[in-house]
Amino acid sequence: MSERQEFRLQTESHISNLSNRNMYMNIDAEVLIKEAIEARKMAYTPYSHFKVGAALLTADGKIYRGCNIENAGYTPSNCAERTAFFKAVSEGERSFAAIAIVAGPENGDLVLTAPCGVCRQVMMEFCDYETFPIILGTSPKDYKIMTLKEILPLGFGPKNLNIEL
Repeated sequence: MSERQEFRLQTESHISNLSNRNMYMNIDAEVLIKEAIEARKMAYTPYSHFKVGAALLTADGKIYRGCNIENAGYTPSNCAERTAFFKAVSEGERSFAAIAIVAGPENGDLVLTAPCGVCRQVMMEFCDYETFPIILGTSPKDYKIMTLKEILPLGFGPKNLNIEL
């Protein structure tokens, strides 16, 4: 089995405050972070010079990469997380297991960086609010895992509109 196919969490010690640790045992955070690091290399950031990469894991084990893409008008810029989600959704994916995010200055070290509010809202649309793991990494061995609920308390999603997707 290749490294990319083997999705298991290396150690439970990286998981923060999760009630059901066993549900994350099939997610290899290190592999996802490595994929996010590769995605970050494609970032187009001529204005901020702050590069972000994301690796989105589907429920069936596929990985979709995304990077941030800036624009002089800023509004049409797109974050790495949304790029990964939009790529996956445009290919028919609707069920997601985890996302890893890496970020940092163009010529500097990676820093723990959480998704922006818009990206969190996109995650609310497609992911389980209570359990979806968001892996924030600075290297394949140094990361923090949080749930969507932890980074977006009192989130608003389809269930608030009595819609079950």
